[in-house]
Amino acid sequence: MLHNIIALYGVQIGRKIIPLITIPYLARVLGAAGWGEVAFVTAAAEFVVIAIEFGFNLSATREVARHRDCPRTCGEVMAGVLGAQALLAALTVGVVLCVAPFVPIFKDHPAMLAGGLVYGVTQGFAPIWFFQGLERLRLSSALEISGKIAQLIAMFFLVRAPGDGWIWMSLCGAAPAFTTVGAFVLAFRTIPMRRPTVALVVKTMRMGWPMFVFRSAEGLYVVGNSFLLGLFAAPQIVGYFACAEKVSRAAFGLLNPIRDAIFPRMSHLARRGDHGDAAPLARMGAMIMIGAGFVLGTTIFITAPLTTRVLLGGYFPPAINSLRILAFLPVLLAITNAVGVQWLMPFGKERIVNRIIITAGILNVTLAVLLAPRYANIGMACAVLCSEAFVAFSMLAALARTLPRVKPAVVAVEG
Repeated sequence: MLHNIIALYGVQIGRKIIPLITIPYLARVLGAAGWGEVAFVTAAAEFVVIAIEFGFNLSATREVARHRDCPRTCGEVMAGVLGAQALLAALTVGVVLCVAPFVPIFKDHPAMLAGGLVYGVTQGFAPIWFFQGLERLRLSSALEISGKIAQLIAMFFLVRAPGDGWIWMSLCGAAPAFTTVGAFVLAFRTIPMRRPTVALVVKTMRMGWPMFVFRSAEGLYVVGNSFLLGLFAAPQIVGYFACAEKVSRAAFGLLNPIRDAIFPRMSHLARRGDHGDAAPLARMGAMIMIGAGFVLGTTIFITAPLTTRVLLGGYFPPAINSLRILAFLPVLLAITNAVGVQWLMPFGKERIVNRIIITAGILNVTLAVLLAPRYANIGMACAVLCSEAFVAFSMLAALARTLPRVKPAVVAVEG
């Protein structure tokens, strides 16, 4: 698990920290409006990622973790996922192209939209879930880090003017394309290559459906906020909010490797019915994540003026205020993930989690529609914070209801 946590930290550096490093450069070169347009397209591309992943990063990870000793079954899981994702990619891209003429930023910047679609498709196909389920992440993580570093270097050479936002989005698509192809080569060295069949695709989509509901509803208040704000506010306002949200979520991203390493182990223990080993592992993960989330949030709140000045290159009160509101996110996200992903999901409580997440997604959109037109980035930040607080406290309430059913088994094992 320690090796996997270290490898997953490499993935988080590639997916969260390196993009955060790009903000100071892009904000200065593209300007506030250009950076806001990039943030808007990136948020839309993340919806494409969610649609193509279809929750397989959780459901397929769990299946591979449960059958890690059977290459044939793992090959069937891979075939089903690839067949389903090919279908989902075609449908999703088609929907985006139909909607694009009615969205001003998409209509005015077709090259940027194309780069966003390439990013969404290639990132959506990334099979990190397979290596996560096997708990063998070092090589795939090294590939992803290499791609992100190459993307960062290329940015300094190619993105040089305010109109180069489309070049940046193209680079965003090229990096996961390289790493995804390399990851598939590594995967098919360990499992047999199987042709996707209709039966496998249907079975895989049924398996992933509850997790897709979780991921898509979560996307309404996690990855789509810049997109929602862009429907009501000018691009530079989107840029201020996107900067604050990226900082707060990137900070929590430092804890994702702990969650992602514990999830397959918890799924394996849950399948064996081993509550005695699962409960201490879940408690340890929760204590680490919530404690670290509190420290990260406090640090963000205190350093908000300095952080925004470094990232955006000046004194921007709208971004400072947004960041201080969103500084509470790391601890709320830590509670949500420690309870929902590390305990409820491994033990088959997807319906409970999905009800909470769907309600939160609806709440976030409703609050965004009410607050963003009037209070711009501050209103959007408040909507996000209220939604995350609802999720965290609802997860705790769900845990309190389910613990009595598990506790006797834990006591019996310890006895």
